[in-house]
Amino acid sequence: MNTVTYQEAIEYINGVRWLGSKPGLERITELLGRLGDPQKKLKFVHIAGTNGKGSCAAMTASVLRAAGYRTGLFTSPYLWRFNERMQLNGRPIEDDVLAAITETIKPHAEAMEDHPTEFEMMTAAALLWYAEEKCDVVVLEVGLGGRFDATNVIEAPEVSVIMNIGLDHTEILGDTLAKIAFEKAGIIKPGFPCVLYQQTEEVTDVVRTICAERGSELRIADFSAIKPEFDSLEGQVFTYKNEPYAIPLLGAHQMKNAAVVIEAVGVLREKGWRIEQDALEHGLYAVSWPARFELLREEPPFVVDGGHNVQCAETVADNLRRYFPDTRRVLLIGVLRDKDYEGMLSVLAPAADAFVCVTPDSPRALPAEELAAYLERYGKPVTACGSIREGVSEAQDQAGDDAMVCAVGSLYMAGEIRYCMGMY
Repeated sequence: MNTVTYQEAIEYINGVRWLGSKPGLERITELLGRLGDPQKKLKFVHIAGTNGKGSCAAMTASVLRAAGYRTGLFTSPYLWRFNERMQLNGRPIEDDVLAAITETIKPHAEAMEDHPTEFEMMTAAALLWYAEEKCDVVVLEVGLGGRFDATNVIEAPEVSVIMNIGLDHTEILGDTLAKIAFEKAGIIKPGFPCVLYQQTEEVTDVVRTICAERGSELRIADFSAIKPEFDSLEGQVFTYKNEPYAIPLLGAHQMKNAAVVIEAVGVLREKGWRIEQDALEHGLYAVSWPARFELLREEPPFVVDGGHNVQCAETVADNLRRYFPDTRRVLLIGVLRDKDYEGMLSVLAPAADAFVCVTPDSPRALPAEELAAYLERYGKPVTACGSIREGVSEAQDQAGDDAMVCAVGSLYMAGEIRYCMGMY
């Protein structure tokens, strides 16, 4: 019988937010050691990157499930409920199980001289759960960076994956792509293969050098081998290296993300994992990854995207032109003050006909009124709303029957927007 309730468990984990992000593996190593090192009983696919790592993780987990493996998926942040962060075979951890695991962890965390952070406790909880559930494999998404991220406490993964790298969290990871790439490449373990999203030479050179130093084989996805066949709001069909695939996720970048997953599956097959071609195809086709240019309603169209940096904004703007070339576009937008929102808006504004501003659910949010005042420079209609629900209603009113709404700017508002649109 749990003495810790689900709500108390969430409050306890969230209660150390004041610690913030404290790089280093000492705390997570000590905490897991006190718990019997559950991570040593598990096998992993470890995924880092600035953009696309969540989509890659979701696709990889979907493929492994389709191949019959008991598959854990660890991602962040969540959209609606904390439990989404840790899943087993596509289902979030149950409330009573999370409460029980938190009760197990709490005395160990309290006994530590240097108390673990929120993310460290969450990582420990997930790893303990996956070990207790005897997962065959865990798809593990890095929280921040790579080298000193709590997830990097694991020993050698089956394969390390590094996705698209951009300038984000520069105050922690460095102010150049090369510095950020060095931090992300910290997940590469000696002698174990790495799959890389095809990208700039600056990034590729860093990853290639680290792989060479560590005796790790490097495979780079070949985006020239992607041949689009069909593209609509229902999904995409393409071939990669002459094999056909279909994905429900929208945008050219998702075909690239899928190509990385296909390369990672190739590595896993060589290591003895039985993943038939039909399991690969079905896993990609069946993937669910909400709030990534997700069509919530078809008529009139309403799309939500959790994009929160310049690279994401470029993808959203490209998708708006791709899928809604002749449609008037109302952008429902909210941003965090500590993001490069000026860079994001400079990319998004040309693709917008009007703006409706809201304040994301975060202490780091830029108030809707300040965002609206900034957007006035673009000479397009701007409205500030007092709540996300009010913003959803206002954006739909402005769109009417002949325009579309695209909600964008922060994952911290995507969950509530999906709720307002009846998705929960």
